[in-house]
Amino acid sequence: MVMATFVNGQHKTDYGHIILETDNVLYDPSRIENTPSRVDGISKEDERDIRILACEMIQSAGLLLQLPQVAMATAQILFHRFYLVKSFVIHNYEHLAMASIFLAAKIEEYPRRIRDVINVFYHINQVRQKTTPIQVMDFTGNLYLKQKNDIIKAERRLLKVKSLPAIFVIF
Repeated sequence: MVMATFVNGQHKTDYGHIILETDNVLYDPSRIENTPSRVDGISKEDERDIRILACEMIQSAGLLLQLPQVAMATAQILFHRFYLVKSFVIHNYEHLAMASIFLAAKIEEYPRRIRDVINVFYHINQVRQKTTPIQVMDFTGNLYLKQKNDIIKAERRLLKVKSLPAIFVIF
Protein backbone atom coordinates (compact mmCIF):
# COMPACT_ATOMS: atom_id res chain seq x y z
CA MET A 1 0.00 0.00 0.00
CA VAL A 2 1.37 3.41 -1.01
CA MET A 3 0.68 6.35 1.25
CA ALA A 4 1.43 9.96 0.37
CA THR A 5 1.69 12.56 3.12
CA PHE A 6 2.90 16.09 3.62
CA VAL A 7 5.43 16.69 6.40
CA ASN A 8 6.54 20.26 7.07
CA GLY A 9 5.23 21.32 3.66
CA GLN A 10 7.19 18.58 1.86
CA HIS A 11 5.57 15.74 -0.06
CA LYS A 12 6.70 12.32 1.16
CA THR A 13 5.58 9.00 -0.25
CA ASP A 14 5.97 5.82 1.78
CA TYR A 15 6.68 2.71 -0.30
CA GLY A 16 7.01 0.23 2.55
CA HIS A 17 10.58 0.71 3.73
CA ILE A 18 11.60 3.32 1.16
CA ILE A 19 10.64 6.98 1.56
CA LEU A 20 10.97 9.31 -1.42
CA GLU A 21 11.47 12.94 -0.48
CA THR A 22 11.04 15.95 -2.72
CA ASP A 23 12.77 18.50 -0.50
CA ASN A 24 15.70 19.06 -2.90
CA VAL A 25 13.80 19.34 -6.18
CA LEU A 26 13.42 23.12 -6.38
CA TYR A 27 15.98 25.84 -5.71
CA ASP A 28 15.41 29.37 -4.55
CA PRO A 29 16.22 32.10 -7.09
CA SER A 30 19.18 33.45 -5.09
CA ARG A 31 20.97 30.09 -5.36
CA ILE A 32 20.34 30.03 -9.11
CA GLU A 33 21.61 33.60 -9.51
CA ASN A 34 24.78 33.04 -7.48
CA THR A 35 26.27 29.90 -9.02
CA PRO A 36 29.92 29.00 -8.45
CA SER A 37 30.63 29.89 -12.09
CA ARG A 38 29.45 33.45 -11.50
CA VAL A 39 31.57 33.65 -8.35
CA ASP A 40 34.54 32.56 -10.52
CA GLY A 41 33.90 35.45 -12.94
CA ILE A 42 31.76 33.98 -15.72
CA SER A 43 29.01 36.36 -16.77
CA LYS A 44 25.34 35.40 -16.66
CA GLU A 45 25.15 35.46 -20.46
CA ASP A 46 28.26 33.31 -20.93
CA GLU A 47 27.00 30.77 -18.40
CA ARG A 48 23.63 30.64 -20.17
CA ASP A 49 25.36 30.17 -23.54
CA ILE A 50 27.51 27.31 -22.22
CA ARG A 51 24.43 25.64 -20.73
CA ILE A 52 22.52 25.98 -24.01
CA LEU A 53 25.44 24.64 -26.05
CA ALA A 54 25.89 21.65 -23.72
CA CYS A 55 22.17 20.84 -23.77
CA GLU A 56 22.15 21.01 -27.57
CA MET A 57 25.13 18.63 -27.61
CA ILE A 58 23.33 16.27 -25.20
CA GLN A 59 20.19 16.39 -27.36
CA SER A 60 22.13 15.71 -30.56
CA ALA A 61 24.10 12.90 -28.92
CA GLY A 62 20.91 11.35 -27.59
CA LEU A 63 19.38 11.35 -31.06
CA LEU A 64 22.49 9.80 -32.61
CA LEU A 65 22.61 7.20 -29.83
CA GLN A 66 18.90 6.51 -30.44
CA LEU A 67 17.96 7.23 -26.84
CA PRO A 68 14.40 8.13 -25.81
CA GLN A 69 13.66 11.75 -24.97
CA VAL A 70 13.37 10.95 -21.27
CA ALA A 71 17.05 9.90 -21.19
CA MET A 72 18.11 13.14 -22.89
CA ALA A 73 16.02 15.19 -20.46
CA THR A 74 17.52 13.31 -17.52
CA ALA A 75 21.02 14.03 -18.85
CA GLN A 76 20.23 17.73 -19.16
CA ILE A 77 18.87 17.84 -15.61
CA LEU A 78 21.97 16.07 -14.29
CA PHE A 79 24.14 18.57 -16.17
CA HIS A 80 22.27 21.65 -14.87
CA ARG A 81 22.16 20.40 -11.29
CA PHE A 82 25.90 19.67 -11.33
CA TYR A 83 26.67 23.23 -12.36
CA LEU A 84 24.45 24.67 -9.65
CA VAL A 85 27.10 23.59 -7.16
CA LYS A 86 30.25 23.39 -9.33
CA SER A 87 31.96 25.89 -11.61
CA PHE A 88 32.43 25.86 -15.37
CA VAL A 89 35.90 27.29 -14.72
CA ILE A 90 37.01 24.14 -12.89
CA HIS A 91 35.05 21.38 -14.65
CA ASN A 92 35.07 20.90 -18.44
CA TYR A 93 31.50 21.17 -19.74
CA GLU A 94 32.08 18.73 -22.63
CA HIS A 95 33.28 15.98 -20.30
CA LEU A 96 30.27 16.59 -18.05
CA ALA A 97 27.89 16.56 -21.03
CA MET A 98 29.31 13.19 -22.13
CA ALA A 99 29.15 11.83 -18.58
CA SER A 100 25.59 13.13 -18.18
CA ILE A 101 24.29 11.31 -21.26
CA PHE A 102 26.28 8.18 -20.34
CA LEU A 103 24.85 8.15 -16.79
CA ALA A 104 21.32 9.13 -17.85
CA ALA A 105 21.21 6.28 -20.35
CA LYS A 106 22.03 3.89 -17.52
CA ILE A 107 19.52 5.51 -15.13
CA GLU A 108 16.71 5.26 -17.69
CA GLU A 109 17.70 1.66 -18.51
CA TYR A 110 18.93 2.33 -22.05
CA PRO A 111 22.66 1.86 -21.46
CA ARG A 112 25.13 2.69 -24.19
CA ARG A 113 28.79 1.77 -24.43
CA ILE A 114 31.21 4.49 -23.44
CA ARG A 115 32.90 4.01 -26.82
CA ASP A 116 29.65 4.92 -28.58
CA VAL A 117 29.20 8.05 -26.45
CA ILE A 118 32.76 9.18 -27.18
CA ASN A 119 32.37 8.49 -30.90
CA VAL A 120 29.10 10.45 -31.09
CA PHE A 121 30.56 13.49 -29.30
CA TYR A 122 33.67 13.28 -31.50
CA HIS A 123 31.36 13.36 -34.53
CA ILE A 124 29.32 16.28 -33.11
CA ASN A 125 32.50 18.30 -32.52
CA GLN A 126 33.69 17.66 -36.08
CA VAL A 127 30.34 18.80 -37.48
CA ARG A 128 30.42 21.92 -35.25
CA GLN A 129 33.94 22.76 -36.46
CA LYS A 130 32.96 21.96 -40.07
CA THR A 131 35.77 19.42 -40.42
CA THR A 132 35.78 17.70 -43.81
CA PRO A 133 35.97 14.87 -44.35
CA ILE A 134 34.56 13.63 -41.07
CA GLN A 135 36.97 11.14 -39.51
CA VAL A 136 36.32 8.13 -37.30
CA MET A 137 38.06 8.17 -33.93
CA ASP A 138 40.99 5.81 -33.47
CA PHE A 139 39.90 3.60 -30.57
CA THR A 140 43.45 2.40 -29.94
CA GLY A 141 44.93 5.88 -29.59
CA ASN A 142 45.71 8.10 -26.64
CA LEU A 143 42.84 10.53 -27.38
CA TYR A 144 40.26 7.78 -26.93
CA LEU A 145 41.84 6.53 -23.70
CA LYS A 146 42.04 10.06 -22.29
CA GLN A 147 38.40 10.76 -23.21
CA LYS A 148 37.30 7.49 -21.64
CA ASN A 149 39.12 8.23 -18.39
CA ASP A 150 37.78 11.81 -18.34
CA ILE A 151 34.20 10.60 -18.78
CA ILE A 152 34.54 8.01 -16.02
CA LYS A 153 35.95 10.67 -13.66
CA ALA A 154 33.18 13.10 -14.62
CA GLU A 155 30.55 10.42 -14.04
CA ARG A 156 31.94 9.86 -10.53
CA ARG A 157 31.83 13.61 -9.88
CA LEU A 158 28.21 13.69 -11.04
CA LEU A 159 27.32 10.89 -8.66
CA LYS A 160 29.01 12.67 -5.73
CA VAL A 161 27.01 15.88 -6.14
CA LYS A 162 24.46 16.13 -3.37
CA SER A 163 22.04 18.32 -5.29
CA LEU A 164 20.80 15.50 -7.51
CA PRO A 165 17.11 14.62 -7.11
CA ALA A 166 15.52 11.57 -5.48
CA ILE A 167 17.13 10.88 -2.17
CA PHE A 168 16.27 7.37 -1.04
CA VAL A 169 16.12 6.75 2.68
CA ILE A 170 16.07 3.06 3.51
CA PHE A 171 15.40 1.92 7.06
